[in-house]
Amino acid sequence: MLCVRLTDVFLAGRSQLTQITPVLLAGGSGTRLWPLSRKSYPKQFTKLVGDQSLFQASARRLSGPEYAPPVVITGSDFRFIATEQLRDEGVGDGTVLIEPEGRNTAPAVLAAALWLEARDPDGLMLVAPSDHIIPGNAAFTAAVQMGKKAAQAGKLVTFGIAPDRPETAYGYLELTADPSTASDPIPLAQFVEKPDRKTAQAMLESGNYLWNGGIFLFSVKAIMAAFHAHAPQLVDQVRAAVEKTTPDLDFFRIDPQAWAAVEDISIDYAVMEKADNLVVVPYAGGWSDLGDWDSVSRHMAADGAGNAVHGSAMAVDCTDSLLRAEDDGVELVGLGLKDVMVVSTRDAVLVADKSRAQDVKKVVDQLKGKEAKQATEFPWDQRPWGMFETLALGDRFQVKRIVVKPGGILSLQSHHHRAEHWIVVAGTAKVTINDEVKLISENESVYIPLGAVHRMENPGKVPMVLIEVQTGSYLGEDDIVRLEDVYERGQGAKG
Repeated sequence: MLCVRLTDVFLAGRSQLTQITPVLLAGGSGTRLWPLSRKSYPKQFTKLVGDQSLFQASARRLSGPEYAPPVVITGSDFRFIATEQLRDEGVGDGTVLIEPEGRNTAPAVLAAALWLEARDPDGLMLVAPSDHIIPGNAAFTAAVQMGKKAAQAGKLVTFGIAPDRPETAYGYLELTADPSTASDPIPLAQFVEKPDRKTAQAMLESGNYLWNGGIFLFSVKAIMAAFHAHAPQLVDQVRAAVEKTTPDLDFFRIDPQAWAAVEDISIDYAVMEKADNLVVVPYAGGWSDLGDWDSVSRHMAADGAGNAVHGSAMAVDCTDSLLRAEDDGVELVGLGLKDVMVVSTRDAVLVADKSRAQDVKKVVDQLKGKEAKQATEFPWDQRPWGMFETLALGDRFQVKRIVVKPGGILSLQSHHHRAEHWIVVAGTAKVTINDEVKLISENESVYIPLGAVHRMENPGKVPMVLIEVQTGSYLGEDDIVRLEDVYERGQGAKG
């Protein structure tokens, strides 16, 4: 009997020490939060609520002794943003898998599972979107611990969010028991698609429906078995792409040719709705997918009239409205508004009735139809070395503000169609022009002739800021002949 008890203690201890690998899905575009979220810099990397981006908050929530370093699934354009934000948050070095193009959640989850199958086949993985807000980290950790034993036993665990309103923008989970007193995960009865208002109200009143948060916990073996059983063709497709993954600096690029043949399908449709071993952990600690501006406003402080005001915005005789100014140079004033949302950036303004929050995506589609760059691009661009923004653009000239972070190095390059003047306004730039290398300090300038091979870098410990004046017949970002790049970007890359 003593041996049995010691074995039980050992197994229990090992169970507690088993680390969970977070899998952060960070490839979405968040078009319903336009104009602040755009394809070039989507909502997960934006500080929508608080001082962290949603991605950083997600990484922080899924860090600590019980978690292994994360696996991040994102697009090529966001790879440096993701790693920089992880580093700024102090989260341990994770793995960044680069999707050549978005293929929905099932291929992304399967790619991560295949990656872990070769490295930690007996491990657990927690799949979470990186653009949700969960205020109570401790409560969420407790929910994960509730689901851990079931996941180790081969169950597919999902987390159901206790609803506080008859929401029509979310899918639901119907449970086989009352979740309010649950101490263990509850078997799932069925998934329910986004309902109409009347159905949502009835489900709220019944008490055994939860919102589908799209967060999952399972063992690598269990999810691989589920894919083999319910989507075997997807396993073959994704395996072909993952097996040809190539390293790129600290990233891993999934093979684009093989990935192009992968089916575009969600994890719910591919596996979860067909699985018979799925259980639900009820979670009542607060959650939102921040899927539109109305949901964002619920997480902002409101004044006595129910207005959520942010930045250089002011509400005068307004009620239940959202006024959000994202540029300090713009004074946004609402007068006599009711149930209206106004979001302004430097180059775009959204004005809409709050009841139309889900329709903002249609606005973005129409802007794309008229080829408005504001549909997908900001007036500033993030780069691995820093950022730049266009201050003025005219016929044969462009003025930019360029910020290079400490240690940042732009590529060694030349241009066919433009010359450049650089004026340093803060810090010191190390400048290469053909065979000459020199330091340019604050209030000093340098001229780069058409066709000259050149580079700038920041050798200091503070950000370096300069004003760049371009002149020439063509000023597009694709007029770059890249000769050398420490970030190993190809000729087609920007910056």
